[in-house]
Amino acid sequence: MKLKDMVAFCTAAAGAGIGQSTARMFAREGAKVVVTDIHLERCRAVADEIENDFGVAALAMQCDVTSREEVDKAISETMKQFGKIDILFNNAGTNRPSQIVDITDEVWDLVVNTSLRGTFYCCRAILPIMMKQKFGRIVSTTSVAAFRGLKAGHAHYAAAKAGVMAFTRCLAMEAAPYHITANTIAPSFIYNEFIPHIYPQEEIERMYDEIPYPRKGTPDDIANTVLFLVSHEGEYITGQTICVTGGSWMR
Repeated sequence: MKLKDMVAFCTAAAGAGIGQSTARMFAREGAKVVVTDIHLERCRAVADEIENDFGVAALAMQCDVTSREEVDKAISETMKQFGKIDILFNNAGTNRPSQIVDITDEVWDLVVNTSLRGTFYCCRAILPIMMKQKFGRIVSTTSVAAFRGLKAGHAHYAAAKAGVMAFTRCLAMEAAPYHITANTIAPSFIYNEFIPHIYPQEEIERMYDEIPYPRKGTPDDIANTVLFLVSHEGEYITGQTICVTGGSWMR
């Protein structure tokens, strides 16, 4: 019960991967959880499962993080329900692999706005709440793609994730006097059932082949790292990017 009575606001938490696993881990450790995603029915299903499995309150909210209005509405409703927000987990992101010469304005905006603008919108809205509380934990999902030169059509994705890292370092500096920490997690390839809808099979196999550890990464590997950063044990860590890669990227 490391997070007993805390309130955690999670984006992109109703899918099959890192977001839901982390929301469930927060709940397992005693936190009240706000499950947001662009699909309201999925949010409700995940929130119901969390309440049934862990006996904590879970709020389901539709939230497209690229919409300032939807972000502000979801946070306002969270405050009405719970009166505080202790943890922000920015997990929303997407990718549409494409070579630079073929990236349309629409695809660029979708990828960059979901990861970078969405993180900004959520942080800007929640930071004053945490500053008033004089406490907060902010963790954002990025990617080792931000460190690498890749030729498989990830330029827009890498740019967005690198932007989240740089934004988070500045956020950490501004927030530190209020006992608020801000960090990012950079996974390597973490599989979930939606991945084949984004990446061709040969790219999935390439990413798997880069991992030297004997097993492949799971969403719970990321959730465990997030849990450490938002718990008391991670209090003195801020402005950092923690790579969780099974050895496929070392820095």
